[in-house]
Amino acid sequence: QVQLVESGGGLVQAGGSLRLSCVASGSIFSIAVMGWYRQAPGNLREWVASITSRGSSNYADSVKGRFTISRDNAKNTVYLQMNSLKPEDTAAYYCNLRQGLADYWGQGTQVTVSS
Repeated sequence: QVQLVESGGGLVQAGGSLRLSCVASGSIFSIAVMGWYRQAPGNLREWVASITSRGSSNYADSVKGRFTISRDNAKNTVYLQMNSLKPEDTAAYYCNLRQGLADYWGQGTQVTVSS
């Protein structure tokens, strides 16, 4: 069983930065694809970024150039550095782990960007 625990959310002014962290339990982190998703009230959950076990990353167009996903396999941790935040980035952010048929989610951390 894998547990994912996110942290780092909060309230920030537009143009500011936050770094989210997600720590995973279990032994499959290093071979798993890790991702960040977000969900704003009234909206569907949307993909933000993902990173493979080898460090190859991809981003949604809405965050490309502003957000950076990274991972530290020694610490079982994935990060999301968010810069130049906009009010439309306000959402609950969720960490996701996928390996084969395994698909796990964290409980989410709230990010609120004020204008």
